[in-house]
Amino acid sequence: MKMNLAILSEKLGLEVRGGEDGLNREVSGGYVGDLLSDVMANSKKNDVWITCQSHPNIIAVSALKEHAGIILVLGKEPERDTLENASREGIPLLVTTLSGFEVVGRIYNLIKT
Repeated sequence: MKMNLAILSEKLGLEVRGGEDGLNREVSGGYVGDLLSDVMANSKKNDVWITCQSHPNIIAVSALKEHAGIILVLGKEPERDTLENASREGIPLLVTTLSGFEVVGRIYNLIKT
């Protein structure tokens, strides 16, 4: 099934915090991780990145890797600078109270079916 961030957000009940203009981006996979160097080394273009990190550097990493967007888990809210950077870079930033484990499982099931 073709999946974009708008559909993903609707199906998972995610709340959009920034980068709304990029919600039409296609999601081809995902990566879960909180260590920036690991995400830079192993994530792929069009992945949705699932993390509990909320500082501005996540936007720089996501832009570098050309991610579809970022989902903050466990109810984490982005810092003010993170929101500003997300808007400037056009990186969709979404939040959920779900754990990373739950989000990844649900996304996998949506993409692979």
